[in-house]
Amino acid sequence: MRGAASATTIVEIADQLGVHPNTVRFHLETLVAEGRIETVEPEEKRRGRPPLMFRAVRRMDPGGSRRYRLLAEILTVALAGERNASVKALEAGRAWASRVAGPTRKPPGVRQSINRLIALLDDLGFAPQRLVAHGEVQVGLRHCPFLEVAADKSAIICPIHLGLMQGALDAWNAPVTVERLEPFVEPDLCLAHVTMERPAS
Repeated sequence: MRGAASATTIVEIADQLGVHPNTVRFHLETLVAEGRIETVEPEEKRRGRPPLMFRAVRRMDPGGSRRYRLLAEILTVALAGERNASVKALEAGRAWASRVAGPTRKPPGVRQSINRLIALLDDLGFAPQRLVAHGEVQVGLRHCPFLEVAADKSAIICPIHLGLMQGALDAWNAPVTVERLEPFVEPDLCLAHVTMERPAS
């Protein structure tokens, strides 16, 4: 139907596909609801009830393939060529997190802040876990959602990760921050070091 030059009826589509018109009608209703095809008025006026006619909506295919890794690589390479690239990457992470994290009505306590940070990181695919070592709270990251890009451009990707953690905690007015991020302290572990930023509430 996408390649059809003009509108087509249910019967014509059914004949082309070799299926029953009711089967076509069922699928067309779904495609109309998704905005992928549209109904049109027949060009020729005929006696009786005119047949329903459909045509593909001319636009980019929303079901087509995506290349987000390529986009990430392009943007990372561009950022890596800038002066103070790591600082700019950190700022980018902070800016994004402050936009999506949103402020809270009441500043959270230490435990709630860390729990919220872990929940956010989990939603983003970091497979985080709360750790304590030598009295210091740490957040272990067991998965890197940008692993392939980070392998070559850790000086950009890791500051972005650090920035998004700092930005989220700032947006929540949390009493803690992530002071530093140690990448790959183990083959399957990065460590975010959580410290007090202001007196605990």
